[in-house]
Amino acid sequence: MVSHFARLLGPAHLDFAEDAVQEAMLRALETWPYQGIPDNGAAWLFRVAHNVAIDAARRNKLLGDKTESIVAELSRSAARVPDDPDIEERLRDDELRMIFMCCHPALTRDSSVALGLKTVGGFSVREIARAFLSEEAAIAQRLTRAKRALREDGLTLEMPRGAELIQRLTSVLDVLYFIFNEGYSAHEGEDLIRQDLCFEALRLAGLVASSSIATPRVHALTALMSFHAARLPARVDAAGDLILLEDQDRSRWDGNLISQGFHFFDRSITGDEVSEFHVQSAIAATHARAVDANGIDWPLILDLYDQLLAINPSPVVALNRAVALAKVEGPAAALVEVDRLADDPKLSDYHLLLAVRGHLLTELDRRNEAAASYRAAMQRPCSIPERRFLERRLAALSP
Repeated sequence: MVSHFARLLGPAHLDFAEDAVQEAMLRALETWPYQGIPDNGAAWLFRVAHNVAIDAARRNKLLGDKTESIVAELSRSAARVPDDPDIEERLRDDELRMIFMCCHPALTRDSSVALGLKTVGGFSVREIARAFLSEEAAIAQRLTRAKRALREDGLTLEMPRGAELIQRLTSVLDVLYFIFNEGYSAHEGEDLIRQDLCFEALRLAGLVASSSIATPRVHALTALMSFHAARLPARVDAAGDLILLEDQDRSRWDGNLISQGFHFFDRSITGDEVSEFHVQSAIAATHARAVDANGIDWPLILDLYDQLLAINPSPVVALNRAVALAKVEGPAAALVEVDRLADDPKLSDYHLLLAVRGHLLTELDRRNEAAASYRAAMQRPCSIPERRFLERRLAALSP
């Protein structure tokens, strides 16, 4: 609804659009408990929001010389929405335009993430602040700056074309990937997983994947998210504690999401492009194909990590490759690779480097060194469930 009204009113009046939608929601909360939910609740909300926007536009003249023309368009839209057979498609198009506007090069990634979650995802300032472990005031300021940029730079909801579309699509995928990762593994705080962030990122990726501008890379990212989201029910136990992939109850994996993952994975392998998302989704697909932990094709996964490292030679990818190497060549070979990463400044506060080292040392029966690695890992930033996991590993080393 917000995307719909932002198109009619213009992105410069995004606050105006949000106010109209919120007022419609408020009126529904006030009247539906007593009068009952209308047969077509969505049409009711759209009609009320249109009327609110029309009244506010005429009363406040916020739209200047364009007031009457926009009021006329709002009136036409209000009359058309309830019976428009193409309304769902129109709303998807509006939402797609909004995603691309939120990822405009004029906005920083932090601003794009906050604005996307607020306007497209419907997240409150409090929810966004909680998700990113930030103060509500800081998120509010970030949103204010983003909306100011919309006004000052004259950004529109028009879809980019040509080279700009390719550039903007890259930004859209980066933002969606960032949102999903933040939900999949929180860096700090009480919760290991924020499922709302994961599924909102997956929903938006699916929106892009189902559009005419989808590329193989879009399908690869959607496949990757689907495979990872399928594991969420088995990733923590009843107490919210971390369960490693090899120890997860695969019967709890979501079969529909795995099927969706393979659907998009098959679509991603058309064409000649091989992106980071392609290789990551291939790794996830290899895990999904295995009947149990013993059936995982680790040599294939190691080969895929070699490909991924060639595309993205980051220390985190190298660390993940070391885990696969341990499965293929043993912990001693993997420990050599992990120790090579110890001096990388990008991993100085990365608790997983020390946790992996502790695990490999345990496998080699070097218990004192393993305990030291786990203690060092607990000094790095991590979520409370991850800290409890490290504590359990450390306790298991005690005589």
